[in-house]
Amino acid sequence: MISLLYIWLYSQSFHSHVAHLYAHFGYPSAQHIVGQRYLKGAGVVKDEEMAMHWFRRASQQDHPQASFNLAVGKVKNMTGSMAVGDIEMLLHVAVRQGIQEAQELLENVIWTKSKPLPTKRMGSFL
Repeated sequence: MISLLYIWLYSQSFHSHVAHLYAHFGYPSAQHIVGQRYLKGAGVVKDEEMAMHWFRRASQQDHPQASFNLAVGKVKNMTGSMAVGDIEMLLHVAVRQGIQEAQELLENVIWTKSKPLPTKRMGSFL
């Protein structure tokens, strides 16, 4: 009875504990949930670095939303160094699973990558 009262009163915290347990066991959906909780500060102290850690672990198991979130984190500089090719790979995982936002971001990354770099002009102004 006391455990049910605890769950009712502290459902946010209880859910975090359960998600962490399954995340540590290697379940990619739980790892993604834990990442989301850290990103938003839901039931835990907000920590973008920890969020990216859990997104990275879930994306290593091809979790599409975690792959997308990790790529977005890189674009927003929430992660450590990551090459553009790595971002594209993460986005491709998400696109294959039908995440529309990933398709749009992937197209934007490819378009930006294909743009020529501006060159510095020397000489007179016209």
